[in-house]
Amino acid sequence: MNKNRYILCLLVSGMLLYYAVPRLSVSSAGAEGIFAITWLLFALMVIAGNLTGLLYTPGNQKKQQISDNQVKKRIKSRHYH
Repeated sequence: MNKNRYILCLLVSGMLLYYAVPRLSVSSAGAEGIFAITWLLFALMVIAGNLTGLLYTPGNQKKQQISDNQVKKRIKSRHYH
């Protein structure tokens, strides 16, 4: 489920960049240039964060939960009262 969200966010941010980059003038002086550079930096941070989340999410969460439950059952079965 989370991977779908990361992919959707990457697609939306890519569309925003595709639409905005031709309209932003980085070489302008004053507030317009500062806004363009800041907007591009924030967009790149969004893309980097989503790529990091997509690439570094653990894929074996269910297997790990099953193995944790099996370990607990083994420990409980060894104790006799």
